[in-house]
Parts: sequence; C-alpha cells; structure tokens
Amino acid sequence: MDHNDLGHILFVCTGNTCRSPMAAALFRHALAAEPEPLKSLEVKSAGIAAMDGAPASPNAIEAVRKVGLRLDTHRATSLTRDLVDDALAIYCMTESHRQVIQMRFDPPPKHLYLMREFVARDPADADIPDPVGQAIAAYEAARDAMVEAIPSLIEHVRRLVAEAASGD
Repeated sequence: MDHNDLGHILFVCTGNTCRSPMAAALFRHALAAEPEPLKSLEVKSAGIAAMDGAPASPNAIEAVRKVGLRLDTHRATSLTRDLVDDALAIYCMTESHRQVIQMRFDPPPKHLYLMREFVARDPADADIPDPVGQAIAAYEAARDAMVEAIPSLIEHVRRLVAEAASGD
C-alpha cells in the first residue's frame, strides 16, 4: 500500500490557532524520526470553530519555538467533511471536540480519539485545556501535555498503518 493512500493525521481543537497547530507541529517532528511509511504521513490540523486564515497565537508560536519548532506560517483551517473523511486518525484536544465531531458528521469518523487518551490515567486528565488568552505558561503546559502523549500516538498510528496495510 502506498503511504499516500493511508490518509493524513488530523489534530482538532476549537479555533486552530493554539492547541491543534502545536500538536501537529510536535507530531510532525516526531514522525520525522520514524521509518517509512510513518515518516511520510501528512499531519494536518483544523478547528471546529476556526476563522479560516487566522494566524497561530503569538504564545503558541513562542511555546513551540522554545522546543525548536515553528508555527509562524500557520493559518487556521475549519474542519471539513473532506478533512474528516481522508484522515487515518483524528485526535481531539477535549472530549467536547470529539462530541461535536460525532454530532456534526454522519456517519461519525471511525478513528476519532483524544490526543491524551492513551496516556491519561484518569479521564479528567485526558483533556488539554484551552490556553487562549492566557500567559505563556498555559501554552507551555499544553505543549508539555502534548509531548507526553506523542509516544503513545506514534504507537497508535503504527498499529493503524499496519491494519490498513493488511486490509483490516
């Protein structure tokens, strides 16, 4: 199976200016160290209430810059049916994002998860709170919660790719 046929990895938040672009940048960076086909998977982000074309928040840009990544060219994208349908996996920042997607799209996407679903010991720890409008420390806390989840997502995507390759 060609890796282009696998679909993309999609991170979703509310406005696509803080959390989901940070998550996408972090995950894209992590995938770069993986073998094919993971290395070549496209990583996207979108917002359930995004203003298309809005830039990433300055604090989101700064939070990822501190770990050597860039968001300065990011522009917000609204969540669309095509983005959902073409995704290998969709990772939401909160349970409310997942619920909105399940209600908005019929049929709901099969591979819909929380970004921290596989590392949270308590369901209350699975959400990544929205740092919008807060000090840089809130953005760094969100970034660090994402970084903690990345290894579990790499493993999860590895399994999904293997399932897709085997035709399951």
